[in-house]
Amino acid sequence: MSIHRKHTRQITLGNIKIGGDAPVAVQSMCNTDTRDAAKTLLQIRQLEEAGCEIVRLAVPDEDAATAIGKIRQGTSMPLIADIHFDYRLALEVIQQGVDGLRINPGNIGGKDKVGEVVRACNDKGIPIRIGVNAGSLEKHLLEKYQHPTPEAIVESAFGHIRILEDLKFTDLKVSLKASDVMTTVASYRLFSSQSDYPVHIGISEAGTLYSGTIKSSVGLGILLAEGIGDTMRVSLTADPVEEVRVAYEIMKSLKVRQRGVNIISCPTCGRTEINLIGLASEVEKRLAHIKDPITVAVMGCVVNGPGEAREADVGIAGGKGIGLLFKHGEIVTKLDEKELADVLVKEVEAIVAKRKECR
Repeated sequence: MSIHRKHTRQITLGNIKIGGDAPVAVQSMCNTDTRDAAKTLLQIRQLEEAGCEIVRLAVPDEDAATAIGKIRQGTSMPLIADIHFDYRLALEVIQQGVDGLRINPGNIGGKDKVGEVVRACNDKGIPIRIGVNAGSLEKHLLEKYQHPTPEAIVESAFGHIRILEDLKFTDLKVSLKASDVMTTVASYRLFSSQSDYPVHIGISEAGTLYSGTIKSSVGLGILLAEGIGDTMRVSLTADPVEEVRVAYEIMKSLKVRQRGVNIISCPTCGRTEINLIGLASEVEKRLAHIKDPITVAVMGCVVNGPGEAREADVGIAGGKGIGLLFKHGEIVTKLDEKELADVLVKEVEAIVAKRKECR
């Protein structure tokens, strides 16, 4: 069953199309000090290798803003500058070559200062992301709604949008995040029912690698399944590279986008007679460099293994000290347990190499 994406306006961020019929783009944020251009560029390269397509950088002061120029020279990755409170930082990063801004027009200065930023963005063709967060809603909205409800979050978003629309600026996308999963989901549903601006989806302050992955998978999975989302970030208290990996796993599970190895492995049971947990983990780690979509099965039982993983491109099913290598459910050969990981990895690499030759 295919997912019908909500059709949104399309904007361009660097070399990436967002919205319209463009694929959902994966974004992350560097956790380095932006003022340290060399360290930030190293992390950007790591993110790019993992599949990240857009990176956001914190810009808390003028030194960070000017460092954007050095970072820009070292990468072609679209860069978004995260700006709060000071419109002058926005003007500086625009001159330094940033591709996008993440601001809330209502908190960077008066209308004349916002106007300066908008004019600079228009001159350079730079879009703006309005980022509404449940933890920083305007005082009058908290008084009106008592707490950060989806209605309050959406009203905040439209308030910021009106500021830009009054200045004839519509080259924007919107995010409406909360740490509560269902508040986030309801906010995006409500906004998407009232607007065709592209949206950046995420669960704010989702948590650690374990809990944050679960919260993000639930919340972003719901939204993507409903066709909502043009860019996404999985916000984790972890290495940003993990955010990118989790993002692709979420999209792979929904067939929204396919990248890298899709591992099918059984949960183990009393019939398992090989070290399946260790084997599956080893295979996943050794195939992390594969970027082409390919489904690989690591099954612990020769009874149901090949049949259960019939749709896999290649896989193994364990027996007592042995395992069967199979392709698309058909058994190819029998192997000793100690050979399984090596043979499977080589088979996957050979399949991917052959595909590239045929392109």
